[in-house]
Amino acid sequence: MAAIGKIRNWGPWLIGIIGLGLFGFIAGDMWRSCEATSNQKRQQIGEVLGSKLYIQDYQQMIDEYQEVLKIQGNDNLSEDQLNSLKDYVWENYVQNKLVEGEAKKLGLLVTDEEVMNVLKEGTNPVLYQLPMLPQFFNQQTRQFDYNQVTYIYNAMQQQKDNPQVADEFRTFDKYWKYIEKTLRQQLLTQKYQNLVAACLVSNPVSAKMAFASQNSESAVLLASMPYNSVNDNDIEISDGDLKAKYDEMKKMFRQDNETRDVKYVAYQVVPSEKDRAELLDQMTEVQKLFNEGVAPAEVVRKGQSQVAYRGLFVTRAGLPSDIAKQLDSLSTGQVSAPFESRNDNTMNVVKYIAKAQMPDSVEFRAIRVNGATLDETAQRADSIYKAILGGAVFDSIAKKYGQQSDKVWLTSANMQSVQTLDADNKTYFETITTMGKGETRNMKFSQGNIIIQVTDRRNMVDKYDVAIVKRPITFSNDTYTEAYNKFSQYVSENQTIAGLEENAAQYGYTVQTRQGLPCTAHNIANIHGTHDAVRWAFSSKTGAISQLYDRCGNNDYLLVVALDKVHPVGYLDQETVSDQLKQEVMKDKKFAMLAQKLDGVKTIAEAQQKGARVDTVRQITFQAPVFVQATGSSEPVLSGAVAAVEKGAVSPKVLKGNGGAYLFQVIERADREGVEFNETETQQQLAQQNVQSAFRSLLNDLKDKAKIVDKRYLYF
Repeated sequence: MAAIGKIRNWGPWLIGIIGLGLFGFIAGDMWRSCEATSNQKRQQIGEVLGSKLYIQDYQQMIDEYQEVLKIQGNDNLSEDQLNSLKDYVWENYVQNKLVEGEAKKLGLLVTDEEVMNVLKEGTNPVLYQLPMLPQFFNQQTRQFDYNQVTYIYNAMQQQKDNPQVADEFRTFDKYWKYIEKTLRQQLLTQKYQNLVAACLVSNPVSAKMAFASQNSESAVLLASMPYNSVNDNDIEISDGDLKAKYDEMKKMFRQDNETRDVKYVAYQVVPSEKDRAELLDQMTEVQKLFNEGVAPAEVVRKGQSQVAYRGLFVTRAGLPSDIAKQLDSLSTGQVSAPFESRNDNTMNVVKYIAKAQMPDSVEFRAIRVNGATLDETAQRADSIYKAILGGAVFDSIAKKYGQQSDKVWLTSANMQSVQTLDADNKTYFETITTMGKGETRNMKFSQGNIIIQVTDRRNMVDKYDVAIVKRPITFSNDTYTEAYNKFSQYVSENQTIAGLEENAAQYGYTVQTRQGLPCTAHNIANIHGTHDAVRWAFSSKTGAISQLYDRCGNNDYLLVVALDKVHPVGYLDQETVSDQLKQEVMKDKKFAMLAQKLDGVKTIAEAQQKGARVDTVRQITFQAPVFVQATGSSEPVLSGAVAAVEKGAVSPKVLKGNGGAYLFQVIERADREGVEFNETETQQQLAQQNVQSAFRSLLNDLKDKAKIVDKRYLYF
């Protein structure tokens, strides 16, 4: 009983302890949940219509499209190409989401049966917009043939247990799934476009007007008074003028994503005179080795040339352009002195070994011979070779061994495009290009024998055997270190924008400005490898100075960035666009002065007396902007104005253009010769143009309302 009494006395304490434990358990779950939500949010890079896109999914879409390009033979993308691919994937994702959102409201969908019918019929234009392989098309009709796809797919699937085929099958399977997915998306877009098209109609009247606007040409006497004929100092611009112009143009200054104004210093490290002298010494040694008769391949290897020596005769087109030009000043067997090529920033030495007349293209056919052993292969090849020399039909023997023996053309361009060349390939090319027409040879290779017969030779051209040592003129580590230390000192001593600007000149640098840097930018100042600096600009505060970014570009740029101003989503403020506003106000005031000067003028001759320049301008149509030589400007306003004035008449008022004030008189008007009006065809063209224009406008409207968030800059 005493124990029970003690427990009762401890009751409040026990309840408190248990409560704290429960709270800790719940709080732990809440913390983990918040942490997971936070991590998920950090992984989010975009949003369209409330649908969130995470970095893993975006990267998967990029990888997927890269695989498509690889299977098409487009591998090893440059940084610019990869950036374009990323943008394409994003824009495609956005458009598909917008169309899917509208299609869902309208009840539009694409069934599996529809997809299969389109594939089997092979005529839908959408098929020809997809990244299809050439082998999917019928060679005679040039039409998509789904049977070709199923044949290739089934053939690979049957051999997927073979390790050599398994990877190819997996790649092809992913590729075809991408095609089917993209086809479904495109068909949905096509349905939506067709629905838009049904809302637009063309008629004979609009068709006739459209035809006339394209094919009715006018010639005018044009009186021009350029804006630059008025001195800028004679124009007064007030704050009120700028404010009024800003209010007028404000809608033009809207931006849907944040932008940044940055200032930056980019310094390119270049080779020093010492670096150039050391390279010249090395290339002089290369010249000496060539002259001493050291094997060309050995000299090229020791010289660390960018161009390998393959020992094949090539055309001039197969040589670097600077090397081809150098041959004109060399004779056979001669070695050039070291020379620079500015177009690729290299130093070069060339040995002109030999020249020969050889066919540019050779037609041949071949039978590949294999056996269980090398001896069996050699005996079988020798038997086939003797049979052909004895008069046996080449095709018949090839068929006996299950081969096609189709005639194939080998061109100089084919050989010269080969990146790597082993001993077998070199022998193969040399043999074919030196054989005579009708000649047959039994060639022995490490993997077996090939019986080759040359059936034709065409276009004898000059070919050259040339050994090239081509070295880039680069800076040394010492030169880079010296440049880095100097730049680093400049950055560390100037941690404000004012400091960077005030002290740049004494270091030999220039501070540059990039206004309106968008979050979609891949680099700063078009320097490769500077995306980290873009990311920094969108995650820093105004006035901040970045770290020193080194090894940018081609490992030759040093960069520092300062964040000058942040422009949030919405309308750019008046100060930001002040330069543009001043130009527009200046144009308005100059036009008013010139128009007043031409006030009351009724003829072109009178305008000329007022100081206007008069020219005859021909081939003016409603749909093409007019380029005016007198002002150096393209003037769309003239196209519409000229079309509205009768032949012989003078424009009723002075026109405000991009580059000046204008008056004109129509002196000629006629339809283009040889062009006849086809009402049905013109209506169809007009309808198609209207649909495309309407669809683009509709997509832009949908984008404005979709609350699109693009934060890809955080990762790519």
